[in-house]
Amino acid sequence: MIYSMTGYGKSVLQLPTKKITIELKSLNSKNLDLNARMPSIYREKELSIRKILADKLVRGKVDFSIYVEATAEDTSTQINTPVVKQYMEQLRAIINGDDVELLKMAVRFPDAVSTVREEINEDEWKAVGEEINNAVDDLISHRLNEGTVLEEDLKTRVAIIGNILEQVIAMDPERIEGVRERLLRGVEELKEKYDENRFEQELVYYIEKFDITEEKVRLKNHLNYFMESINSEDSNGKKLGFISQEMGREINTIGSKSNYAPMQQLVVQMKDELEKIKEQLLNVL
Repeated sequence: MIYSMTGYGKSVLQLPTKKITIELKSLNSKNLDLNARMPSIYREKELSIRKILADKLVRGKVDFSIYVEATAEDTSTQINTPVVKQYMEQLRAIINGDDVELLKMAVRFPDAVSTVREEINEDEWKAVGEEINNAVDDLISHRLNEGTVLEEDLKTRVAIIGNILEQVIAMDPERIEGVRERLLRGVEELKEKYDENRFEQELVYYIEKFDITEEKVRLKNHLNYFMESINSEDSNGKKLGFISQEMGREINTIGSKSNYAPMQQLVVQMKDELEKIKEQLLNVL
């Protein structure tokens, strides 16, 4: 089972005087890259929020937002009445004007309005904390759905590489025989006498240099290990990435040793599928 690092989560909390919306967006990243946006009233809880997100989301570029929308006649901004009255008295001593005009001028001066700093309510924060967890769970659900699609694609491509490897294995005796015939033909074209025993020894040595038995066995083991890791309970994109690197190493070695055009064509096909696997793994948690 694997999880994608791409996902979206949302939760809405309706309180008597406000509506609080919590949103989470996640993209792929090597580590946890968290960007948090929230009203100042919740800033003192930012470390707690980051810990919740880090524990549950592990990796990814995560955008976390809290939006607060007032739904009742409740405001933290108030007119500073004594200051406004004092401004009006001072203005009245300077110019003639009715109270409405003086009031329009007075409210533009410093300290005419004041903002009362809201204190976080613990009951409200408890409810907000629950909604944050709900939004995270929603994002994780999206990650699992995306991961299911990724998993099917990865399994398909690994199976394709496995099928091509079987073709390589079936072709190998033909390749070795072809190498032997080319060497023998080359020696005969020299029209020189040669020691057949010595030639056979050199031929064995040469063919051993191009033997790919170990690479075929190791590649098959890596393919099996990759499938076992996908089917495990944990989603570990980094581990799958390391296995894919080992797969690439064996495929490249088979290609460099093959010295046989039909086999090299199969190697190119395996490389193409492996590159697509590596691209998909960039998004696996």
